[in-house]
Amino acid sequence: MTEQKPPLPALKGIFFVTGTDTEVGKTWVSCRLLERAREAGLSCYGLKPVAAGCEETAEGWRNDDALQLMAASSVKLPYDTVNPVAFKAPVAPHIAAQQEGKVITLARLVGYVRGALSAHPADLVLIEGAGGWRVPLNDREMLSALAKELELPVIQVVGMKLGCISHALLTADAIQKDGLRYAGTMANCFGEMEVQEENLLTLRQHLPGAFAIL
Repeated sequence: MTEQKPPLPALKGIFFVTGTDTEVGKTWVSCRLLERAREAGLSCYGLKPVAAGCEETAEGWRNDDALQLMAASSVKLPYDTVNPVAFKAPVAPHIAAQQEGKVITLARLVGYVRGALSAHPADLVLIEGAGGWRVPLNDREMLSALAKELELPVIQVVGMKLGCISHALLTADAIQKDGLRYAGTMANCFGEMEVQEENLLTLRQHLPGAFAIL
């Protein structure tokens, strides 16, 4: 019998959302958390500071993850505030930047995020990363340093598939070694997985913080 999934919590605060890998449902989970906050009467929005994989529109380059976050948010922000750094190719951000002859810096992303947080206070803000925890921005800096610089608690989205236990435990260990608070795990059951319940139990036993199943 599949474990019953309790209602999502209505979170308050500012959180960085990372994942065990790309395509594990960070945006989907973030949107569900934002929707839950809205239902609870909280002000909320999501940010996607850097996104690789955009389509050209009449308004400019647009990333689907960023658009989904905007739709789920109660605080309506301009696209450039939600996703200030957007690249066309759906590849690692530092490679996408190289292809376009650009450079991403940590200082630039920190400035964008701090500006948004200062101008738009809210009960809940989710800052979504790109891919997993150790994603290069350039030759020297990692995207994980954004969470570290802003001293944000981190929510990890675990895509429930073969290999997720090792990926999740290694990510949690890296987050804590970076000196950040591991705020909790969102286990995203997006497909069929053998012995899924046993995997969920193992993750719950070994990962710190809150644990929710989606």
